[in-house]
Amino acid sequence: MILIEGKRLKLRRAEITDLDYIFNLQYKPENIKFIYPFSKDFHTAIINSDNAEKMDVIIEEIETGEAVGYFMLCELNDIGIEWRHVIIDKKGMGYGRESLNLLMQWSFEIKKFHRGWLDCKIYNEVALHLYESSGLQREGISRECILINGVYEDLIVLSILDREYFALKKL
Repeated sequence: MILIEGKRLKLRRAEITDLDYIFNLQYKPENIKFIYPFSKDFHTAIINSDNAEKMDVIIEEIETGEAVGYFMLCELNDIGIEWRHVIIDKKGMGYGRESLNLLMQWSFEIKKFHRGWLDCKIYNEVALHLYESSGLQREGISRECILINGVYEDLIVLSILDREYFALKKL
């Protein structure tokens, strides 16, 4: 099921046939250092669910139908939505920005969420730049909240409210 389409990309619900793509994308060396990966069983449960609480989403090129990324949506409720695991496979083509714009458009214009938020590892400078230049604001730091390879790591929490999103669209 297609959630939304843009100029070059579309966002669609993941299907069970996407499971290997999602799993492999998480474990690519250029991605694994910035996320906490989930198991195939975890993703299978999400894909086979009614998508009321969590949803895996595939980012595809419209022209080719090729998958170019994935993300997970969580906490789908009236108050807000968490954007998790925003991973772009084809880097350097502006797909991250376009995907994030489509994600915000779907979240605020179609689903009418009040708040979108995510967390990002403190050293993921490329992602932090993208998020902040797209209108997300830093809320704070979750200190030493995840344990990766025996090391506690900090996460920066960023969010955008519906009124902030719509104000940015007017500019």
